[in-house]
Amino acid sequence: MIFGLFGKREDRRAPVDALFSRVAEASRRPALYREGGIPDTFEGRFESLTLHVFLVLRRLRELPPPADDLAQEFVDACFAYLELGFRNAGISDIAVPKRMKKIGQSFYGRVQAYEAALTAPEPDALVDALRRNASPGEGASALAGYVRQAQQAMAGRDIDAILSDDMLFPALAGEEFSNGA
Repeated sequence: MIFGLFGKREDRRAPVDALFSRVAEASRRPALYREGGIPDTFEGRFESLTLHVFLVLRRLRELPPPADDLAQEFVDACFAYLELGFRNAGISDIAVPKRMKKIGQSFYGRVQAYEAALTAPEPDALVDALRRNASPGEGASALAGYVRQAQQAMAGRDIDAILSDDMLFPALAGEEFSNGA
């Protein structure tokens, strides 16, 4: 399936959009806000989405081509979704590019921070990064545990599994969850 999927860009759009939809749905689960301590605000939802997109991108970067193409199209789908959200919220056409630039800087800053935290020798580096960005309270420890579980769950997946698995992310404590199912 992998080689047939990565023909023309138009042929890849549906699977990439479906992947993004599952990731966005996973990022909106109430338990992330309750147990993970992410504020249920526009900014908090952006932080949760960024974290989930990062986890998928991190795995895609570990895979051979054409995973790099998929990663770029996945990021493009994410930013198209964010831009549409601004436009639907009534942000003017003139202001949208400025907001998207800020969102892009924030997104890539978080991606760098989370990558550095996951590869750091200090065990609390991830908790600290999450506390700074996504979960300012005590939920940062629970959120860090979730991120590590998600990273482990993602580790064995190839491109086909990433594109087709409904359960890309683990359930949180006390949560029954099936993202996409």
